[in-house]
Amino acid sequence: MSAEAETVLAWKRWHERRVETVSAPYGPLALIGTYWLDDLDGAGEGGEGGTIPGLPGRWRQRDGAVVHEVDGVATTLEAEGEPLILPDGRKLLAIVREGLLAVRVWDPESPARRAFAGIAAFEPDERWVVPAVFRPFDAEGGVRTVRVPNADGKERGLGLGGELAFTVDGTEHTLSVTVEDSGRLWAVVADATSGAASFRFRFLYAPAPAADGSLTLDLNRTTLPPCAFADAFICPFPPPGNTLPFALEAGERAVLTA
Repeated sequence: MSAEAETVLAWKRWHERRVETVSAPYGPLALIGTYWLDDLDGAGEGGEGGTIPGLPGRWRQRDGAVVHEVDGVATTLEAEGEPLILPDGRKLLAIVREGLLAVRVWDPESPARRAFAGIAAFEPDERWVVPAVFRPFDAEGGVRTVRVPNADGKERGLGLGGELAFTVDGTEHTLSVTVEDSGRLWAVVADATSGAASFRFRFLYAPAPAADGSLTLDLNRTTLPPCAFADAFICPFPPPGNTLPFALEAGERAVLTA
C-alpha cells in the first residue's frame, strides 16, 4: 500500500471515530447549556440558591464547589469532578474557568444531536502530512498567557507554551500552541477558508514532540471546535499570529444536519 493510500485509510478510520465521539449520548452535540453561578440570583456564598431554567431544585456555590438542593436534599458537585446524572438522563457537571463556577447540562435528546447528519470534511491528502518542530518559549517550559475572545463573547486567558513550526509549499509557518499535561500540542487556528469553506476557526492537535522537538503534523486532522456543535461551549478564538495566510483545505469543515 502506498503512503498516500495509508494516509487516506487512517484518516477515514479517524473520521469515523470523530463522528462517533461527537454524536455520543453525552458528546458535544448533547450540550444544551452552560450556566454561570455568578449570573444566578441567590447562588452566591451564603445565598438561598438560584434556579437554572428547566432543572429542578436550587443552586449555590460553597467553598469552591456547586451545591444542588432538591426537596431538602443537597448534592455537592466538585469543580471538574464527577458528574450528576438526573433520573431523566440529563448529565450535570460543575466546571471552573478563571475562578468562576458554572454548571453544564447535557441532554441525549438535544435537538442538535437529533438533527446531526455527519461532519463535512476536505478530502485527505498526503501533502498535508508534514514534518514539524516544537520550539518552547523557554527552556523551563514556561507558559505565556494571552487574552483572547471566547465564543460566548467574553475574553479569557489562553496559556501558550511555545510555537509549532512547519513548511507548506516552501514557506515556513508557525502557530502558538498549548502544551497539554500529556505532552500533546493544541492550537486554535484560522486560515483563508475560515468563515467560508470551513467554520470560522478550528482546532489542531499534534502528538507530543520528541526530545529534539521534532514531530509529524497531520493537518488532515484539523477539527471543528466544540462550539461548532453546541452554542453552550466557550471555545477560545485564535490568538494573535495563528491565522494562516493560505487556504488550509484539510480536516473538518462543518457540521451536517438532516
